[in-house]
Amino acid sequence: QVQLVESGGGLVQAGGSLRLSCAASGRTFIGSAMAWFRQAPGKEREFVAAISWSGISWSGGSTYYADSVKGRFTISRDNPKNMVYLQMNSLEPEDTAVYYCAADGRPYRMTSTTDIGYNYWGQGTQVTVSS
Repeated sequence: QVQLVESGGGLVQAGGSLRLSCAASGRTFIGSAMAWFRQAPGKEREFVAAISWSGISWSGGSTYYADSVKGRFTISRDNPKNMVYLQMNSLEPEDTAVYYCAADGRPYRMTSTTDIGYNYWGQGTQVTVSS
């Protein structure tokens, strides 16, 4: 069974940091882009960050960020471990959402910043930022 499992969410004060992890199992994602999206209750799912396949184990791919998180969040991946990470710094209450890990199961494609570009999804991890 193909699974993406997020972890690392929780409650943090504004200005604090969290590091989200996403572990993939059931298949490898060699050549595949991976991404983070988030969704607050009653709102649409929005793009957060994406990283392309690089062939190296850590932070080697081309990265893409939503304007709202650029400079604060960093996406990285560890390909031998089949993991992707999202380091979130300077968190704001507006960052409160369920964060989803996503993977493009169609390798060697352009890295997408929209949800239709990804066909494998985790179940999400809650991030709550208090003021």
